[in-house]
Amino acid sequence: MDLAFTKMQGCANDYIYLDCRAAGLPQQIAALSRTLSARRFSVGADGVICICAPRTPGAAATMRIFNADGSEGRMCGNGIRCVAEWLRSHDAAFAAADELRIDTLSGPRTLRWQGPGLWQVEMGRYSAQAAALPAVHMGEGPLLGVALEAAGQSWTVSCISVGNPHCVVPVQDVDALDLAAIGPAFERHPHFPEGVNTEFVQQLDAAHLKMRVWERGSGETWACGTGACAVASAYTALGLAPVGEDIHIALRGGGLTIRVLPDGQLLMTGPAVTVCEGIAKL
Repeated sequence: MDLAFTKMQGCANDYIYLDCRAAGLPQQIAALSRTLSARRFSVGADGVICICAPRTPGAAATMRIFNADGSEGRMCGNGIRCVAEWLRSHDAAFAAADELRIDTLSGPRTLRWQGPGLWQVEMGRYSAQAAALPAVHMGEGPLLGVALEAAGQSWTVSCISVGNPHCVVPVQDVDALDLAAIGPAFERHPHFPEGVNTEFVQQLDAAHLKMRVWERGSGETWACGTGACAVASAYTALGLAPVGEDIHIALRGGGLTIRVLPDGQLLMTGPAVTVCEGIAKL
């Protein structure tokens, strides 16, 4: 079977994009994602994103995310920018679109074109309540600046949902961490029954943060859009970063700009880049 694909990346958070609007999800999509995502053995990526038919009136498409291990995610901030860029560059109906709405399993998201390869996403509101993640045995919330034992150490963390679950961990030197050793202890911690994405964060100043991320189902990735939103949410909620102003977050794969509005709404601005297109022979 020949499978047409586009590989795209946002801040080096790379996915394989499949146009499934007419045919629907491929059969055995979880296994397909594992096969295509295997680096050095296949196309290689953090996972597969299927661009499906819209679910709600006025939406351009639905985004479905399948991680490198085959598990399905609910929302991906870097991925949804690439979906918007793909639609604008591959479908004449959206070639001049300055605004697109895309359905996700976490609800619809509105994106605005900011110039070539640059999109702003309305990411919705964040929540620090335990039920939103979900998190157990940590109290009901808000889970801001709470203690957590993991990987044989005591940490102070903030637990944030932005449509998917995140654990934000302040550290002194983010580059010195051995994420491969400590990341799985957070991802599979019993306090997070559905797993959790974990952001390790070094604050440079009030408006500049540096982070690395361990994503459930994918391990360390070079960027995570929802993770950057969770970091900005946690730091503004704790009074460590400004509300209503741009917060610049440096990731291994590039930079994202996050703004947390006074009502908790999140805006994320960042790139969406096409890497290559091709045919996978399966």
